[in-house]
Amino acid sequence: MTTKIKILIIIVGILVTALVITPVAYVQVNKIKYANRVTNYLIEEKKYSREEIASVKGVWGIKLPPFYAVVIFKDEPDVEYVYFAHNEVLQFSHRLTQEGREKGITKSELKHFVPLE
Repeated sequence: MTTKIKILIIIVGILVTALVITPVAYVQVNKIKYANRVTNYLIEEKKYSREEIASVKGVWGIKLPPFYAVVIFKDEPDVEYVYFAHNEVLQFSHRLTQEGREKGITKSELKHFVPLE
């Protein structure tokens, strides 16, 4: 093989790698951004302490909007709260885990539920 062909193969390999890595990096960065945005909102605006929050996970979904965050509070481990963080942070919905459904948790018992206005 000549040097020109080797260089061309290397360049094509780099371009293909970049085309594969770019969408993956985009999704991962946005998941982190949304999780951070929701965490900051809960701590700074809603005055939760970090100790009250079990987890905040950025999620990329198939439906619109493509990015959102799922929050679990330590005192409600059987409930996942879904937050959108596009323009402003907004609690959109909640989901009960299988354990929560088995325990018979109802909407009126939720401690961190914020009804949409």
